[in-house]
Amino acid sequence: MDMQQYYKKLAQNIRIERARNKISQLKLAELADLSLDTISTIEREIANPTLSTIIAIAVALDVDLNTLLPLK
Repeated sequence: MDMQQYYKKLAQNIRIERARNKISQLKLAELADLSLDTISTIEREIANPTLSTIIAIAVALDVDLNTLLPLK
């Protein structure tokens, strides 16, 4: 799988988990201590998020890191 596919899967999984938690991008940004722009660009597959950003999002969504970014 190339990197772009990982970004696409990450974006999709964040949207799914955000919907499950019934929170907006703004609320997720607040919970993860990130900017709204960061969440938005990740979900639109524009950003190349750091591991620390992905971990912050996973913690904010209360999911395992593998839920957001499965490596298989």
